Amino acid sequence: MEVIIISGLSGSGKSIALNALEDNDFYCIDNLPVTLLSNISQHLNHEHQDKVAISVDIRSIDIEKLPFVIKEIESLSIKTKLIYLESSTESIVRRFGETRRRHPLANEKLSLAETIEKERSMLAPLAEIGYKIDTSSMSVNALKKALSELIELKEDHLALQFSSFGYKFGIPLDADFIFDVRCLPNPHYESNLKNLTGLDNPVADFFQGYKEVDKMYQDINHFVNEWLSAFKKDQRHSLHIAIGCTGGKHRSVYIANKLFTNFFNPKSQVIIRHRDINH
Repeated sequence: MEVIIISGLSGSGKSIALNALEDNDFYCIDNLPVTLLSNISQHLNHEHQDKVAISVDIRSIDIEKLPFVIKEIESLSIKTKLIYLESSTESIVRRFGETRRRHPLANEKLSLAETIEKERSMLAPLAEIGYKIDTSSMSVNALKKALSELIELKEDHLALQFSSFGYKFGIPLDADFIFDVRCLPNPHYESNLKNLTGLDNPVADFFQGYKEVDKMYQDINHFVNEWLSAFKKDQRHSLHIAIGCTGGKHRSVYIANKLFTNFFNPKSQVIIRHRDINH
């Protein structure tokens, strides 16, 4: 049995995530008091419920105790996986405006943006120990895909994620390391390459003509190789390396995909995402 715990900021998509898991035959519970997690997990394990998903958030009683409760559940030989959803303050403000819902921590003294930042600070310890997903610019289908990828990962290995993004669309909040490749030659200014992406062969041929592109790739590759074992020893569940260029379509895509190809093997837990490739 494995218990998937969904947490994160209000308005970040937790309800969508839980509904998606329910559609995939998970036994789902929303807004459970944290102190009940251990007993409920043990009970469902005895009832032979193999796929369980539980949502806990700022509304849940004793949310600050979640890291300790997770260890308690794991001591019962029940695997757990915490998936933490976050989003930019701007995107959450927009979502609350569209739904006209009230933030759980709302009061007359704080603006909505200040309330969101307060919640982000309160939940920071959970963000540190979970598999993070930044839903700021994600569609519902993209969130479901990202969720599916994380659920399939084995708990006893570090999951390594490479991603590309465009600075013009914002920095990914779930990245552990961000490398800026905007200093590299840009195919955007080549008329025959402008509408292609870093996954296309003509763009790859363009980059292979520049030594600085290979040097940038080699330097990032060396950094990840050098420090990956240290993060594994630190019992990290995931490590997200984000590569950014201006639009997230050519340079970042090429470098991120090249890193993914280098680190991937059939037994590894390596994920690739190109956040802004279709903008």
